Amino acid sequence: MEVKLVVVAIVMLGVLEGMVMAEVSLCNLSEEDLMNCKPAVTKPNPVDPSPECCKAVMGANLKCLCSYRNSLWLPALGIDPHLAMQLPPKCNITPPTNC
Repeated sequence: MEVKLVVVAIVMLGVLEGMVMAEVSLCNLSEEDLMNCKPAVTKPNPVDPSPECCKAVMGANLKCLCSYRNSLWLPALGIDPHLAMQLPPKCNITPPTNC
C-alpha cells in the first residue's frame, strides 16, 4: 500500500510540474526565465546566476516570489527556496523588505 502511495505521489508531482511549466507566468517569470535560473537554485552544486537569469530576476515580481518562500511549490519544481532568495543580491538587485 505504501509503495502505491509513493508511486502516485511521484506521478502527481510530475503531472503538477508539467502543468505548472505549461502555464508558467509565475510572478512575471516565464518557463524560459525559470529554466535560465534553475542551475543557480538547484542543489547540490548551484552555479552563479547567468546574465539571462539576472535579467529575468530584474523583471520578476520579487514580492510575489517571496510569498513562495515557505511553499512546497518551489521544492516540487527542484528549486531550493534558500538559494532562490539569494538570487537578487547575487544579481545586484535590491530584494524587497520583509522577504
